[in-house]
Amino acid sequence: MPDEQGESIEPTAEQPIKQRKNGLYPGVSDELAENMRTGWADTELRDLEPVPQAARTAERRAKLSARFPGERLVIPAGNLKTRSNDTEYPFRSSVEYAYLTGNQTEDGVLVMEPRADGGHDAVLYLLPRSNRENGEFWLDGQGELWVGRRHSLTEAEKLYGLPCKDVRTVADTLREARGDVRVVRGHDAGVEAALADKTTAERDEELKVFLSEMRLVKDDFEIGELQKAVDSTVRGFEDVVRVLDRAEATSERYIEGTFFLRARVEGNDVGYGTIAAAGPHATTLHWVRNDGPVRSGDLLLLDAGVETHTLYTADVTRTLPVSGRFTDLQRKIYDAVYEAQEAGIAAVKPGAKYLDFHHAAQRVLAGKLVEWGLVEGPVERVLELGLQRRWTLHGTGHMLGMDVHDCAAARRETYAEGTLEPGMCLTVEPGLYFQPDDLTVPEEYRGIGVRIEDDILVTEDGNRNLSAALPRRSDEVEAWMARLRG
Repeated sequence: MPDEQGESIEPTAEQPIKQRKNGLYPGVSDELAENMRTGWADTELRDLEPVPQAARTAERRAKLSARFPGERLVIPAGNLKTRSNDTEYPFRSSVEYAYLTGNQTEDGVLVMEPRADGGHDAVLYLLPRSNRENGEFWLDGQGELWVGRRHSLTEAEKLYGLPCKDVRTVADTLREARGDVRVVRGHDAGVEAALADKTTAERDEELKVFLSEMRLVKDDFEIGELQKAVDSTVRGFEDVVRVLDRAEATSERYIEGTFFLRARVEGNDVGYGTIAAAGPHATTLHWVRNDGPVRSGDLLLLDAGVETHTLYTADVTRTLPVSGRFTDLQRKIYDAVYEAQEAGIAAVKPGAKYLDFHHAAQRVLAGKLVEWGLVEGPVERVLELGLQRRWTLHGTGHMLGMDVHDCAAARRETYAEGTLEPGMCLTVEPGLYFQPDDLTVPEEYRGIGVRIEDDILVTEDGNRNLSAALPRRSDEVEAWMARLRG
């Protein structure tokens, strides 16, 4: 990785680039500076079309505008975060910003200026192309020759359907703002500082909650992106099955890396840290270390999702026998989870209470635990006291979208205690987990973890399993694995 000669700052045409303390060049001669200013072709892009979601983002901003008439609304993208010294984590825009603009670049800020008629004029503040006059484009760590070309403001206006201004002026603009202001907090400390005397935590929380609840029902564009994410995820699971022998020779990391390749080739990234949990690691719900052995005879719990370039993620789990065949006990536990998932999916339909699918799945699992003699019945007693939770541990699902646990800031009465509507997308993911050190179950159960998870879209007449292309029934899983492994 080349050693940068400058540092990331906000230069102007007159401001020189600060040199690195231990840079190998002591400075820039006047002759070199003049040479670097000239001799570059015009690369302005003039035939750009709006991003595919531009019409949708305009509709979303209109809905937001109607909710907060007369108030200035500020939604930042966020800033780069340092990983170590002068290297940064890959940037991922705040969900609220990307949802309302379609843009994903760091430091961006959407400002919705109130009009006298109660509507808003939306302005997108972005970094323009890096400066050629002061050398930023080749000396600064975030300059064009270091990290790639940014769109010009004119180009950005065509892409996002919004007037665009230089984000380096936004702090002064916001400091001068009068009247009521709300900001989405937690993404840009500089923006928040500029508004420190104009906002309140309570009012800002209302903005965040509203934006979260806006995303509960997905539009057609979003549903298409979720299906695209799921389809790539299905291919990623197929990739893993084909190389399980190599994972046995190495570790869970081979599984993680295999799926990651599919995510990066077909999408933006993985939507969350891949859980590649073999053997007893499957009993740890968020096992993301992925450094354990993969052994024939054990189960592999793979919980993974591809994130699209527009930041919509799948979230799918399959529990697979590494050998290709379930043992009798593994099959018994797996089939119980499958039966619970079937009951949960059947409960997903418009007009149903959100919690219905959870209760349906938990009832099946509680019944199995009673049947197996692991907990004293009757089932109603087990459910009332929550005794099944020793082995089921987590809720049966969650909303899905631009966040893997989408709409998390929504009010409980509109989410967990709400009613399902067409366009909502959620996971149904029951599981049973018998910890390696659980002395309340027979020894042969210990270290077995099973979860099955699918992405379910609520439709006008019921539901659609977006991830139905991945087999779920135990005999179908075995046949699918055998086919892929030749």
